[in-house]
Amino acid sequence: MKSLYIHIPFCQSRCIYCGFYSTTLLALRDEYVAAVVREMTMREPGSDICTIYLGGGTPSQLSTGQLRTLLYNINKVYHVMPDAEITIECNPDDIDEEYAMELADIGFNRVSLGAQTFSDEQLRRIKRRHNAKQVDNAVNLLRKAGINNISIDLMFGFPDETLSQWESDIQHAIALQPQHISAYSLMYETGTPLHRMLIEGKIRETDEDLSLQMFETLVSGLTAAGYEHYEISNFAKTSFRSRHNSNYWHDVPYIGLGAAAHSYNIRQRSWNVADIREYIRIMNTGSRPIEDFETIDSDTHYNDIVTTALRTREGIELERLTSEQREYLLIAAYPMAERGLLSITDTHVHLTHSGIFVSNTVMSELMKV
Repeated sequence: MKSLYIHIPFCQSRCIYCGFYSTTLLALRDEYVAAVVREMTMREPGSDICTIYLGGGTPSQLSTGQLRTLLYNINKVYHVMPDAEITIECNPDDIDEEYAMELADIGFNRVSLGAQTFSDEQLRRIKRRHNAKQVDNAVNLLRKAGINNISIDLMFGFPDETLSQWESDIQHAIALQPQHISAYSLMYETGTPLHRMLIEGKIRETDEDLSLQMFETLVSGLTAAGYEHYEISNFAKTSFRSRHNSNYWHDVPYIGLGAAAHSYNIRQRSWNVADIREYIRIMNTGSRPIEDFETIDSDTHYNDIVTTALRTREGIELERLTSEQREYLLIAAYPMAERGLLSITDTHVHLTHSGIFVSNTVMSELMKV
């Protein structure tokens, strides 16, 4: 079984914090979809696909006709399992009644909405196109269309954001009753307008104590509302974990299609050229658009498991490791278990509640260098 990821890089405008590859060259959408379809035929046709994820960028900037073309060809080229989770990321303002109905008809059974915050002032500041009311409307329209697996993305730690403002965002999200909520601390990615504003002293980063308070408030608020905290930044109602992202965290191979997409097959990791014009040009020649690749040796695979599986509620399954890797992991883990940062059982090593707050430090101590 494999997962399939398709990168849709189109955005009507760029958010000031986003470090993912994106483009505002919307006139290239038809050419791009045709190029992705060509890449499909080169990339392990006939593979059993258990999850499909269209991420971006803004996949909802594609027309329903373009989306239908992609899904039709995915089903033609691959063996998509009958119960496959099929997700599309959407901007709330792209969802109207017709678009929602079309998404369901095409075959999408999960939608991830980029809400980020319910403060209209904050949304304007980070250059998001939608407003808070449009998130509410999008959720209602998707449910009306029969899509009952909805995820909402939130961010915290905006410059000058207060704890009470963050609490308000959490409560607003809970009131919408999505099946899944992802929440991330604002990152200052190098090269983004937000990072330049930080360097120029126009904004200040949220201090560590407040950021920890915000995370604690997030965890306590969502768990009290019935969400399972199953991964550091992800929360789900029962049976609504993101199957696609869970596959990443549990070492399942995946095929990545499109500009800047990554692929992984246990033995090797590769990534496509991160330039839409170059991607289309290469696909028109019938060549593979791979920019680079990495051969994965035993130590690299071990480090990958540490930095992915340890993020999850269950943690690292010891049976997945070789005897040498298990020994190395346990020797490194015991001191942190004594400090209350890790829990060690007969079958797993996982972060404790305290360990989550210093997860990057814990991971670095467990990795092979």
